Amino acid sequence: MNVYAPLVPVFVVALLAPLLTGLMPVRSRLPQVVLLLLGGVLIGPSVLKMAAPDDVTLLSDLGMGFLFLLAGYELQPSNLRERLGRRAGAAWGTSLVLAAVVVLLIVRPDKEEELAAGAIALTTTALGVVLPVLRDAGKLDSPFGRSVLVIGAYGELGPIVAMALLLGSRGSGAAAVLLVLFAVLAVAIALVPGSRAPVAVRLVEGSEHGTGQSTLRLTVLLLVGLLSVASAFGFDAVLGAFVGGMVLRRWAPGDVGRLEKKLDAVAFGVFIPVFFVSSGMALDVASILAAPALPLVLFALMVLVRGGPVLLWLRRELPTGERVQAALYSATALPLLVALTGIAVERGIMSTQTGAALVGAGVLSVIVLPLVAGRIPVRGGEPTGSDTEGPDRAAPTGGSP
Repeated sequence: MNVYAPLVPVFVVALLAPLLTGLMPVRSRLPQVVLLLLGGVLIGPSVLKMAAPDDVTLLSDLGMGFLFLLAGYELQPSNLRERLGRRAGAAWGTSLVLAAVVVLLIVRPDKEEELAAGAIALTTTALGVVLPVLRDAGKLDSPFGRSVLVIGAYGELGPIVAMALLLGSRGSGAAAVLLVLFAVLAVAIALVPGSRAPVAVRLVEGSEHGTGQSTLRLTVLLLVGLLSVASAFGFDAVLGAFVGGMVLRRWAPGDVGRLEKKLDAVAFGVFIPVFFVSSGMALDVASILAAPALPLVLFALMVLVRGGPVLLWLRRELPTGERVQAALYSATALPLLVALTGIAVERGIMSTQTGAALVGAGVLSVIVLPLVAGRIPVRGGEPTGSDTEGPDRAAPTGGSP
């Protein structure tokens, strides 16, 4: 069997996505992730049958890991403790309660796990998708961008922790203990540089460029190590990757600016596109077409359940236009939604049709919400998603995944 043949169409889609988005008018440009997903559907088992998710499992898992590593890296943990962070946390908590009520009234689940899976699915935020959109708009380092980052962080961390406690392979009590142990381990790793080992630091910095690339290799070791530990603890790999990014921000050695560019090149150039193409290949298109109204209903519920509390809790932190934008960005969901529905369907908690509809609603949110948010006027009369070029760290023109 030729194991390389299925990789060819995957990387063809990965190459064509930024080229096609670059040809689109700036004001109607789709996030690159959308074309990657649609390309995955096209080459996958539902249409052309040129490749399947199983063909790229390892590359896809590493892509998801890099996606959340970078999301965790962009987050300043201290921001979660500030007033904005507390209100963003309260907004996510309100979303979870509201989502549970909605699921109880509409679905009337028989099992607690079914209730938990449905509620968590409605409260996720695709920070890994929103972050590159803000980068390309040149807004990531602005007060608004940092606010969206904090809101999105809760939309990632909250569901991840809830998944670990409520949907893990162990009981909630054991999962809580293991979650605390994992957090202690992550904090311990983050505090290691406090001892300052000059010889080790000099060795790493001495070979960080050229053929050595020691800092990049150290980062990959951190990512793979925490992914392995999270998996051993019975948690979703997303938790390990996100924590890995937060740890990396704390002790990244050497030339940090050049390390960031290297990470962007490796992550967005190779692994992250494969994750989104694989997610597209895994979509159950037949189930979506069998009940096309269901993804639309779920999409509306996502906007209501996730965006509504953001509008309520952040009314004093952001002006009206930016608050509406932040609410729409917070309701953008996909990568974590793919992971959650995969776990729920595999364990028999959620039907295949419902899982596919949720992913379909997530795809719709990625297509619609960033475009709508970019056209909402803010202070100064310009929409956030204007023609501004992104900073040097931005992913390729056209919106990275």
